[in-house]
Amino acid sequence: MRVSLFVTCIIDYLFPQVGVAVVKTLQKLGVEVVFPMEQTCCGQPAFNYGYRDEARRVARHCLKALEKSECVVCPSGSCTAMIRHHYSELFENEPEFQKKSQEIACRTFEFTEFLTRVMKTSFLREVTRTATEKKEKVCYHDSCHLSRELGIREEPRALLRHLPGIEVVEMEKADECCGFGGLFSAYLPEVAGAIADGKIDSILKCSASSVVACDMGCLMHLHGRIARRKLPIQCLHIAEVLTKWMGE
Repeated sequence: MRVSLFVTCIIDYLFPQVGVAVVKTLQKLGVEVVFPMEQTCCGQPAFNYGYRDEARRVARHCLKALEKSECVVCPSGSCTAMIRHHYSELFENEPEFQKKSQEIACRTFEFTEFLTRVMKTSFLREVTRTATEKKEKVCYHDSCHLSRELGIREEPRALLRHLPGIEVVEMEKADECCGFGGLFSAYLPEVAGAIADGKIDSILKCSASSVVACDMGCLMHLHGRIARRKLPIQCLHIAEVLTKWMGE
């Protein structure tokens, strides 16, 4: 199987190690990964703040970069939701681009969605390391776009439960927002910080040593608050966890 990686801006510029982990995980499973060099932003920031003309311009470029892809995999619920759900809305008055957006939407999958729904969860039993007696407690944070717009909740948890050295513990209100919200956290940092503190308190309460999520925006925001509070909690994208336990 051959897939195109849509890596997202925040991973490309700030967390390239996550992109590397995604590629390693897919390659470990026999997937051929290509990276369309023309790709840029999906247009979500402009779209969310009402700059529809600018968002359409960026979206047209994104569609052009991905139009030849057999399958697109994206390690972010928010960018996947933008391509899958909002491109069609953006181009409601442009039939040609709306059709193209709908065609690409059908071939676009969030990373854990691709692993579980396309490749099936059973593959992990064949590639994970031998079970260890000591298990690391991790909790999972449901990012808003992933769980609410794409309906992906159990898939990441199922992947984590397959890993022999991991014990998944549920935190309270796992599906509540972390407070990031894109530019929301820049415009209302006090509110965003307070929301993050509530999430971090839930992590502490369930005694997890790491919080795992599928969107780096959430993890970046939580990591900033955790660092300020000087707490021993790791923030990990699920691809980093998978590539660690599958063996690099």
